[in-house]
Amino acid sequence: MSARSTVTALALATVMVLAPFRPAAAEPRPVTPGDFKGFGFDQCLAPTQRAMDAWLNHSPFLSVGIYISGNSRACRSQPNLTPRWIGTQLRKGWRLLPITLGPQASCSDRFPRYDDDPVIDARPGRNDNFSYARRQGRAEAEKAVAAAAALGIVPRSTLWYDLEAFDDDNFRCRESALAFLSAWTNKLHALDYVSGVYSSAGSGIEVLDDARVERPGAYTLPDMIWIARWDGVPNTSTSYVRSDGWLPGGRVKQYLGGHDETWGGVTINIDRNFLNVGRGRFAAPEQHCGGVNIDFALYPILREPAAGYTPAANKVKALQCLLQERGLYDGKLSGKYSPATIAAVQAWQRSRGFEVSTTWSRANWVGAFSQGMEYAQKVGSTGLHVRRAQRALNAADPSLRRKVTGIFNRTTAADVRAYQRRVGLKATGIVNPATWTRMRSGRS
Repeated sequence: MSARSTVTALALATVMVLAPFRPAAAEPRPVTPGDFKGFGFDQCLAPTQRAMDAWLNHSPFLSVGIYISGNSRACRSQPNLTPRWIGTQLRKGWRLLPITLGPQASCSDRFPRYDDDPVIDARPGRNDNFSYARRQGRAEAEKAVAAAAALGIVPRSTLWYDLEAFDDDNFRCRESALAFLSAWTNKLHALDYVSGVYSSAGSGIEVLDDARVERPGAYTLPDMIWIARWDGVPNTSTSYVRSDGWLPGGRVKQYLGGHDETWGGVTINIDRNFLNVGRGRFAAPEQHCGGVNIDFALYPILREPAAGYTPAANKVKALQCLLQERGLYDGKLSGKYSPATIAAVQAWQRSRGFEVSTTWSRANWVGAFSQGMEYAQKVGSTGLHVRRAQRALNAADPSLRRKVTGIFNRTTAADVRAYQRRVGLKATGIVNPATWTRMRSGRS
Protein backbone atom coordinates (compact mmCIF):
# COMPACT_ATOMS: atom_id res chain seq x y z
CA MET A 1 0.00 0.00 0.00
CA SER A 2 1.59 3.33 -1.02
CA ALA A 3 1.73 6.21 1.44
CA ARG A 4 -0.38 8.36 -0.87
CA SER A 5 -3.13 5.74 -1.30
CA THR A 6 -3.21 5.14 2.45
CA VAL A 7 -3.67 8.84 3.24
CA THR A 8 -6.31 9.27 0.54
CA ALA A 9 -8.33 6.24 1.66
CA LEU A 10 -8.17 7.19 5.32
CA ALA A 11 -9.18 10.77 4.56
CA LEU A 12 -12.18 9.53 2.58
CA ALA A 13 -13.22 7.18 5.36
CA THR A 14 -12.89 9.97 7.95
CA VAL A 15 -15.06 12.32 5.91
CA MET A 16 -17.72 9.61 5.62
CA VAL A 17 -17.67 8.90 9.35
CA LEU A 18 -18.07 12.60 10.19
CA ALA A 19 -20.72 13.32 7.54
CA PRO A 20 -24.00 14.53 9.08
CA PHE A 21 -26.57 11.82 9.70
CA ARG A 22 -29.76 12.22 7.73
CA PRO A 23 -32.55 10.01 9.07
CA ALA A 24 -34.38 7.94 6.50
CA ALA A 25 -37.97 8.76 5.72
CA ALA A 26 -40.41 7.06 8.07
CA GLU A 27 -41.42 3.61 6.91
CA PRO A 28 -45.07 3.28 5.97
CA ARG A 29 -47.10 1.50 8.60
CA PRO A 30 -47.53 -2.19 7.80
CA VAL A 31 -50.78 -4.04 7.25
CA THR A 32 -51.70 -5.92 10.40
CA PRO A 33 -51.54 -8.77 11.26
CA GLY A 34 -50.13 -9.51 7.78
CA ASP A 35 -48.30 -12.80 7.34
CA PHE A 36 -47.81 -14.34 10.76
CA LYS A 37 -47.64 -17.66 12.56
CA GLY A 38 -47.08 -17.56 16.28
CA PHE A 39 -48.39 -16.70 19.72
CA GLY A 40 -50.54 -13.80 20.79
CA PHE A 41 -52.59 -12.50 23.67
CA ASP A 42 -55.60 -10.27 24.13
CA GLN A 43 -56.64 -8.16 27.08
CA CYS A 44 -59.50 -5.70 27.32
CA LEU A 45 -57.44 -2.65 28.30
CA ALA A 46 -54.53 -1.86 25.99
CA PRO A 47 -51.38 -2.25 28.17
CA THR A 48 -48.98 0.56 28.95
CA GLN A 49 -45.88 0.98 26.82
CA ARG A 50 -43.74 -0.25 29.70
CA ALA A 51 -45.81 -3.44 29.85
CA MET A 52 -45.68 -3.92 26.08
CA ASP A 53 -41.90 -3.52 26.05
CA ALA A 54 -41.44 -5.93 28.96
CA TRP A 55 -43.58 -8.53 27.23
CA LEU A 56 -41.91 -7.99 23.87
CA ASN A 57 -38.50 -8.63 25.41
CA HIS A 58 -39.43 -11.56 27.64
CA SER A 59 -42.69 -13.26 26.61
CA PRO A 60 -43.40 -15.69 23.74
CA PHE A 61 -46.08 -13.34 22.37
CA LEU A 62 -45.81 -11.20 19.26
CA SER A 63 -49.48 -10.45 18.63
CA VAL A 64 -51.95 -8.48 20.74
CA GLY A 65 -55.72 -8.02 20.50
CA ILE A 66 -56.96 -4.48 21.19
CA TYR A 67 -60.53 -3.18 21.50
CA ILE A 68 -60.84 -0.12 19.28
CA SER A 69 -64.62 0.36 18.97
CA GLY A 70 -68.09 -0.88 19.90
CA ASN A 71 -70.54 0.20 22.58
CA SER A 72 -70.69 -3.26 24.17
CA ARG A 73 -67.00 -3.47 25.11
CA ALA A 74 -66.25 -3.41 28.81
CA CYS A 75 -63.13 -1.25 28.27
CA ARG A 76 -64.71 1.80 26.65
CA SER A 77 -62.02 4.00 28.14
CA GLN A 78 -58.65 3.23 26.56
CA PRO A 79 -56.17 5.76 27.96
CA ASN A 80 -53.16 4.03 26.40
CA LEU A 81 -54.66 3.46 22.96
CA THR A 82 -53.38 6.34 20.82
CA PRO A 83 -51.97 6.67 17.30
CA ARG A 84 -48.52 6.88 18.86
CA TRP A 85 -49.12 3.64 20.81
CA ILE A 86 -50.25 1.89 17.62
CA GLY A 87 -47.26 3.17 15.63
CA THR A 88 -44.80 2.16 18.34
CA GLN A 89 -46.10 -1.41 18.56
CA LEU A 90 -46.11 -1.86 14.78
CA ARG A 91 -42.59 -0.46 14.48
CA LYS A 92 -41.33 -2.86 17.15
CA GLY A 93 -42.85 -5.89 15.42
CA TRP A 94 -46.13 -6.47 17.24
CA ARG A 95 -49.01 -7.79 15.12
CA LEU A 96 -52.23 -6.06 16.12
CA LEU A 97 -55.74 -7.52 16.13
CA PRO A 98 -58.15 -4.54 16.28
CA ILE A 99 -61.47 -5.66 17.79
CA THR A 100 -65.00 -4.21 17.69
CA LEU A 101 -67.52 -5.34 20.30
CA GLY A 102 -70.79 -3.78 19.18
CA PRO A 103 -74.37 -5.10 19.02
CA GLN A 104 -74.61 -8.72 20.15
CA ALA A 105 -76.97 -11.52 19.16
CA SER A 106 -80.56 -10.90 20.24
CA CYS A 107 -80.71 -14.13 22.25
CA SER A 108 -77.48 -13.60 24.19
CA ASP A 109 -78.03 -13.72 27.94
CA ARG A 110 -75.13 -11.34 28.67
CA PHE A 111 -76.09 -8.32 26.60
CA PRO A 112 -76.98 -5.49 26.45
CA ARG A 113 -74.34 -4.44 28.95
CA TYR A 114 -75.28 -0.75 29.06
CA ASP A 115 -78.26 1.40 28.15
CA ASP A 116 -76.71 2.48 24.85
CA ASP A 117 -75.51 -0.82 23.39
CA PRO A 118 -78.39 -2.22 21.32
CA VAL A 119 -78.50 -5.88 20.41
CA ILE A 120 -78.73 -7.10 16.81
CA ASP A 121 -82.22 -6.45 15.49
CA ALA A 122 -83.81 -9.86 14.88
CA ARG A 123 -86.84 -8.64 12.90
CA PRO A 124 -86.91 -10.44 9.52
CA GLY A 125 -87.84 -7.28 7.62
CA ARG A 126 -88.92 -7.13 4.01
CA ASN A 127 -88.38 -10.40 2.12
CA ASP A 128 -87.05 -11.98 5.32
CA ASN A 129 -83.71 -10.40 4.50
CA PHE A 130 -83.03 -9.19 8.05
CA SER A 131 -82.43 -5.74 6.62
CA TYR A 132 -82.36 -4.11 10.06
CA ALA A 133 -79.51 -6.33 11.18
CA ARG A 134 -77.67 -5.66 7.92
CA ARG A 135 -78.02 -1.93 8.44
CA GLN A 136 -76.48 -2.33 11.89
CA GLY A 137 -73.62 -4.41 10.48
CA ARG A 138 -72.76 -1.74 7.92
CA ALA A 139 -72.86 0.97 10.58
CA GLU A 140 -70.50 -0.95 12.87
CA ALA A 141 -68.08 -1.52 9.99
CA GLU A 142 -68.04 2.20 9.25
CA LYS A 143 -67.38 3.00 12.92
CA ALA A 144 -64.62 0.40 13.09
CA VAL A 145 -62.90 1.75 9.99
CA ALA A 146 -63.13 5.32 11.30
CA ALA A 147 -61.60 4.22 14.61
CA ALA A 148 -58.87 2.24 12.84
CA ALA A 149 -58.01 5.11 10.51
CA ALA A 150 -57.85 7.56 13.43
CA LEU A 151 -55.36 5.26 15.16
CA GLY A 152 -53.24 4.80 12.04
CA ILE A 153 -54.26 1.22 11.27
CA VAL A 154 -53.89 1.15 7.51
CA PRO A 155 -56.24 -0.26 4.83
CA ARG A 156 -56.00 -3.98 4.04
CA SER A 157 -55.53 -4.64 7.76
CA THR A 158 -57.95 -7.10 9.36
CA LEU A 159 -60.65 -5.68 11.65
CA TRP A 160 -62.32 -8.21 13.93
CA TYR A 161 -65.93 -8.32 15.08
CA ASP A 162 -66.39 -9.92 18.49
CA LEU A 163 -69.69 -11.81 18.51
CA GLU A 164 -70.02 -13.47 21.88
CA ALA A 165 -71.73 -16.84 22.42
CA PHE A 166 -75.47 -17.16 21.73
CA ASP A 167 -78.15 -19.80 21.27
CA ASP A 168 -77.59 -20.92 17.68
CA ASP A 169 -80.81 -22.98 17.76
CA ASN A 170 -82.84 -19.76 17.88
CA PHE A 171 -83.68 -19.19 14.20
CA ARG A 172 -84.18 -15.42 14.15
CA CYS A 173 -81.29 -14.83 16.50
CA ARG A 174 -78.96 -16.96 14.36
CA GLU A 175 -80.08 -15.60 10.97
CA SER A 176 -79.99 -11.98 12.07
CA ALA A 177 -76.48 -12.52 13.42
CA LEU A 178 -75.40 -14.00 10.08
CA ALA A 179 -77.00 -11.10 8.20
CA PHE A 180 -75.22 -8.63 10.50
CA LEU A 181 -71.82 -10.26 9.95
CA SER A 182 -72.41 -10.52 6.20
CA ALA A 183 -73.08 -6.78 6.01
CA TRP A 184 -70.07 -6.09 8.27
CA THR A 185 -67.84 -7.99 5.85
CA ASN A 186 -69.29 -6.38 2.72
CA LYS A 187 -68.84 -2.89 4.12
CA LEU A 188 -65.27 -3.56 5.26
CA HIS A 189 -64.43 -4.80 1.77
CA ALA A 190 -65.93 -1.64 0.26
CA LEU A 191 -63.72 0.41 2.59
CA ASP A 192 -60.60 -1.63 1.73
CA TYR A 193 -60.23 -3.51 5.01
CA VAL A 194 -60.17 -7.25 5.65
CA SER A 195 -62.97 -8.86 7.65
CA GLY A 196 -62.42 -11.07 10.68
CA VAL A 197 -64.93 -12.54 13.13
CA TYR A 198 -64.25 -13.75 16.66
CA SER A 199 -66.77 -16.04 18.31
CA SER A 200 -67.24 -19.16 20.37
CA ALA A 201 -66.38 -22.32 18.47
CA GLY A 202 -69.70 -23.88 19.39
CA SER A 203 -71.93 -20.97 18.38
CA GLY A 204 -70.81 -18.17 16.06
CA ILE A 205 -67.93 -20.05 14.45
CA GLU A 206 -69.95 -23.22 13.92
CA VAL A 207 -72.82 -21.18 12.46
CA LEU A 208 -70.46 -19.48 10.00
CA ASP A 209 -68.96 -22.79 8.92
CA ASP A 210 -72.40 -24.37 8.48
CA ALA A 211 -73.44 -21.43 6.30
CA ARG A 212 -70.23 -21.79 4.28
CA VAL A 213 -70.83 -25.46 3.55
CA GLU A 214 -74.62 -25.86 3.58
CA ARG A 215 -75.71 -22.51 2.10
CA PRO A 216 -72.89 -21.24 -0.11
CA GLY A 217 -73.56 -17.75 -1.38
CA ALA A 218 -76.36 -17.01 1.06
CA TYR A 219 -74.09 -14.79 3.17
CA THR A 220 -70.78 -13.06 2.62
CA LEU A 221 -68.38 -14.81 4.95
CA PRO A 222 -65.47 -13.20 6.80
CA ASP A 223 -61.98 -13.53 5.39
CA MET A 224 -60.65 -14.82 8.70
CA ILE A 225 -62.05 -16.45 11.81
CA TRP A 226 -60.90 -16.23 15.41
CA ILE A 227 -62.04 -19.35 17.24
CA ALA A 228 -62.68 -19.21 20.97
CA ARG A 229 -61.96 -22.79 22.02
CA TRP A 230 -60.27 -23.12 25.40
CA ASP A 231 -58.82 -26.58 24.90
CA GLY A 232 -55.28 -25.57 25.91
CA VAL A 233 -53.86 -26.64 22.53
CA PRO A 234 -51.82 -23.93 20.73
CA ASN A 235 -52.97 -24.52 17.18
CA THR A 236 -55.86 -23.35 15.00
CA SER A 237 -57.80 -26.63 14.90
CA THR A 238 -61.25 -27.39 16.27
CA SER A 239 -63.90 -29.99 15.55
CA TYR A 240 -66.44 -27.18 15.10
CA VAL A 241 -64.89 -26.11 11.78
CA ARG A 242 -64.41 -28.47 8.86
CA SER A 243 -60.85 -29.13 7.82
CA ASP A 244 -61.04 -26.97 4.69
CA GLY A 245 -62.54 -23.91 6.34
CA TRP A 246 -60.48 -20.73 6.24
CA LEU A 247 -57.32 -22.61 5.37
CA PRO A 248 -54.60 -21.86 4.63
CA GLY A 249 -53.91 -18.63 6.44
CA GLY A 250 -57.31 -17.61 7.76
CA ARG A 251 -57.45 -18.80 11.36
CA VAL A 252 -56.69 -17.64 14.88
CA LYS A 253 -57.56 -19.69 17.96
CA GLN A 254 -58.01 -18.43 21.48
CA TYR A 255 -56.94 -21.61 23.23
CA LEU A 256 -56.75 -20.45 26.84
CA GLY A 257 -59.14 -18.12 28.68
CA GLY A 258 -58.56 -15.39 31.22
CA HIS A 259 -55.59 -15.91 33.55
CA ASP A 260 -52.62 -13.96 34.89
CA GLU A 261 -49.18 -14.20 33.30
CA THR A 262 -46.01 -12.41 34.35
CA TRP A 263 -43.20 -11.59 31.94
CA GLY A 264 -40.34 -9.18 32.56
CA GLY A 265 -41.80 -8.41 35.97
CA VAL A 266 -45.14 -7.26 34.52
CA THR A 267 -48.38 -9.17 35.20
CA ILE A 268 -51.38 -8.96 32.86
CA ASN A 269 -54.63 -10.91 32.86
CA ILE A 270 -54.90 -12.31 29.34
CA ASP A 271 -56.39 -14.83 26.96
CA ARG A 272 -53.82 -16.79 24.94
CA ASN A 273 -54.04 -17.12 21.15
CA PHE A 274 -52.27 -18.92 18.36
CA LEU A 275 -52.31 -17.37 14.88
CA ASN A 276 -51.67 -18.75 11.42
CA VAL A 277 -52.66 -15.99 9.03
CA GLY A 278 -51.70 -14.90 5.55
CA ARG A 279 -48.62 -16.76 4.40
CA GLY A 280 -47.66 -17.64 7.95
CA ARG A 281 -43.92 -17.35 8.55
CA PHE A 282 -42.88 -15.54 5.40
CA ALA A 283 -39.96 -13.20 4.80
CA ALA A 284 -39.89 -11.12 1.65
CA PRO A 285 -36.67 -11.27 -0.40
CA GLU A 286 -33.99 -8.76 0.53
CA GLN A 287 -31.46 -7.06 -1.75
CA HIS A 288 -28.17 -5.41 -0.90
CA CYS A 289 -25.90 -3.20 -3.03
CA GLY A 290 -27.66 -4.03 -6.28
CA GLY A 291 -27.66 -7.78 -5.75
CA VAL A 292 -24.59 -8.58 -3.64
CA ASN A 293 -25.05 -11.71 -1.54
CA ILE A 294 -24.30 -11.12 2.14
CA ASP A 295 -26.00 -14.26 3.48
CA PHE A 296 -23.58 -17.07 4.22
CA ALA A 297 -23.47 -20.09 6.50
CA LEU A 298 -19.86 -19.19 7.40
CA TYR A 299 -18.16 -15.80 7.77
CA PRO A 300 -14.37 -16.26 7.74
CA ILE A 301 -11.70 -13.89 9.06
CA LEU A 302 -10.46 -11.64 6.24
CA ARG A 303 -6.95 -10.21 6.08
CA GLU A 304 -4.49 -8.75 3.59
CA PRO A 305 -3.50 -11.10 0.75
CA ALA A 306 -0.22 -12.92 1.34
CA ALA A 307 1.74 -15.79 -0.11
CA GLY A 308 -0.60 -18.75 -0.31
CA TYR A 309 -3.63 -16.77 0.90
CA THR A 310 -6.22 -14.76 -1.00
CA PRO A 311 -9.43 -13.73 0.79
CA ALA A 312 -12.56 -15.26 -0.75
CA ALA A 313 -13.90 -12.74 -3.25
CA ASN A 314 -17.57 -13.30 -2.38
CA LYS A 315 -16.91 -12.69 1.33
CA VAL A 316 -14.86 -9.57 0.60
CA LYS A 317 -17.61 -8.27 -1.67
CA ALA A 318 -20.13 -8.86 1.13
CA LEU A 319 -17.88 -6.89 3.50
CA GLN A 320 -17.52 -4.06 0.99
CA CYS A 321 -21.30 -3.96 0.66
CA LEU A 322 -21.76 -3.80 4.46
CA LEU A 323 -19.27 -0.94 4.71
CA GLN A 324 -20.91 0.84 1.79
CA GLU A 325 -24.32 0.58 3.47
CA ARG A 326 -22.80 2.12 6.60
CA GLY A 327 -21.38 5.03 4.62
CA LEU A 328 -17.75 4.01 4.97
CA TYR A 329 -16.84 2.68 1.54
CA ASP A 330 -17.63 4.11 -1.87
CA GLY A 331 -15.20 2.11 -3.97
CA LYS A 332 -15.93 -0.62 -6.46
CA LEU A 333 -17.48 -3.81 -5.07
CA SER A 334 -14.54 -5.73 -6.48
CA GLY A 335 -14.18 -8.60 -4.05
CA LYS A 336 -10.55 -7.57 -3.57
CA TYR A 337 -9.21 -6.80 -0.11
CA SER A 338 -7.78 -3.52 -1.33
CA PRO A 339 -6.20 -0.56 0.49
CA ALA A 340 -9.50 1.33 0.24
CA THR A 341 -11.31 -1.65 1.75
CA ILE A 342 -8.81 -1.83 4.62
CA ALA A 343 -9.17 1.90 5.24
CA ALA A 344 -12.95 1.47 5.48
CA VAL A 345 -12.49 -1.55 7.77
CA GLN A 346 -10.32 0.51 10.11
CA ALA A 347 -12.75 3.42 10.03
CA TRP A 348 -15.57 1.10 11.07
CA GLN A 349 -13.46 -0.51 13.81
CA ARG A 350 -12.50 2.90 15.15
CA SER A 351 -16.07 4.21 15.07
CA ARG A 352 -17.46 1.16 16.90
CA GLY A 353 -14.73 0.87 19.55
CA PHE A 354 -13.03 -2.26 18.17
CA GLU A 355 -9.30 -2.82 17.97
CA VAL A 356 -8.07 -1.14 14.80
CA SER A 357 -6.42 -3.65 12.51
CA THR A 358 -5.94 -4.55 8.88
CA THR A 359 -7.84 -7.77 9.66
CA TRP A 360 -11.64 -8.11 9.62
CA SER A 361 -12.28 -10.49 12.50
CA ARG A 362 -15.13 -12.76 13.47
CA ALA A 363 -16.03 -10.23 16.20
CA ASN A 364 -16.18 -7.53 13.51
CA TRP A 365 -18.66 -9.59 11.46
CA VAL A 366 -20.84 -10.10 14.55
CA GLY A 367 -20.73 -6.42 15.47
CA ALA A 368 -21.42 -5.17 11.96
CA PHE A 369 -24.38 -7.46 11.36
CA SER A 370 -26.01 -6.58 14.69
CA GLN A 371 -25.52 -2.83 14.25
CA GLY A 372 -28.89 -1.07 14.16
CA MET A 373 -32.26 -1.27 15.90
CA GLU A 374 -32.51 -3.57 18.91
CA TYR A 375 -36.15 -4.60 18.64
CA ALA A 376 -36.72 -8.02 20.17
CA GLN A 377 -36.82 -10.97 17.77
CA LYS A 378 -38.45 -14.26 18.71
CA VAL A 379 -40.31 -17.25 17.28
CA GLY A 380 -42.75 -15.77 14.76
CA SER A 381 -40.59 -12.76 13.86
CA THR A 382 -39.63 -12.41 10.20
CA GLY A 383 -37.69 -10.08 7.95
CA LEU A 384 -34.79 -7.65 8.17
CA HIS A 385 -34.04 -7.84 11.89
CA VAL A 386 -34.22 -11.64 11.93
CA ARG A 387 -31.68 -11.78 9.11
CA ARG A 388 -29.40 -9.46 11.09
CA ALA A 389 -29.57 -11.82 14.05
CA GLN A 390 -29.08 -14.96 11.96
CA ARG A 391 -26.01 -13.52 10.23
CA ALA A 392 -24.55 -12.47 13.57
CA LEU A 393 -25.17 -15.94 15.02
CA ASN A 394 -23.45 -17.62 12.07
CA ALA A 395 -20.51 -15.26 12.44
CA ALA A 396 -20.32 -15.85 16.20
CA ASP A 397 -20.33 -19.65 15.91
CA PRO A 398 -18.64 -21.10 12.81
CA SER A 399 -20.04 -24.53 13.66
CA LEU A 400 -23.66 -23.43 13.10
CA ARG A 401 -23.61 -22.99 9.32
CA ARG A 402 -27.33 -22.15 9.25
CA LYS A 403 -29.16 -20.81 6.23
CA VAL A 404 -30.10 -17.14 6.61
CA THR A 405 -33.84 -17.18 5.96
CA GLY A 406 -35.28 -14.13 7.71
CA ILE A 407 -37.67 -16.51 9.53
CA PHE A 408 -37.25 -16.94 13.27
CA ASN A 409 -38.20 -20.52 14.05
CA ARG A 410 -37.43 -22.96 16.85
CA THR A 411 -33.99 -23.70 15.41
CA THR A 412 -33.12 -20.01 15.50
CA ALA A 413 -34.38 -19.84 19.08
CA ALA A 414 -32.13 -22.75 20.03
CA ASP A 415 -29.15 -21.01 18.42
CA VAL A 416 -29.97 -17.84 20.35
CA ARG A 417 -30.15 -19.74 23.65
CA ALA A 418 -26.76 -21.32 22.97
CA TYR A 419 -25.30 -17.89 22.20
CA GLN A 420 -26.84 -16.36 25.32
CA ARG A 421 -25.34 -19.09 27.52
CA ARG A 422 -21.89 -18.50 26.00
CA VAL A 423 -21.98 -14.75 26.67
CA GLY A 424 -23.43 -14.96 30.18
CA LEU A 425 -27.07 -14.05 29.55
CA LYS A 426 -30.26 -15.79 30.60
CA ALA A 427 -31.08 -18.30 27.86
CA THR A 428 -34.51 -17.08 26.71
CA GLY A 429 -34.25 -17.74 22.99
CA ILE A 430 -35.33 -14.13 22.39
CA VAL A 431 -32.92 -11.67 20.81
CA ASN A 432 -33.73 -8.90 23.28
CA PRO A 433 -31.82 -5.62 23.84
CA ALA A 434 -29.29 -7.27 26.16
CA THR A 435 -28.52 -9.85 23.47
CA TRP A 436 -28.21 -7.19 20.76
CA THR A 437 -25.77 -5.34 23.05
CA ARG A 438 -23.55 -8.42 23.37
CA MET A 439 -23.66 -8.94 19.62
CA ARG A 440 -22.83 -5.31 18.82
CA SER A 441 -19.74 -5.64 21.02
CA GLY A 442 -18.66 -8.64 18.93
CA ARG A 443 -19.05 -11.20 21.69
CA SER A 444 -18.97 -14.77 20.41
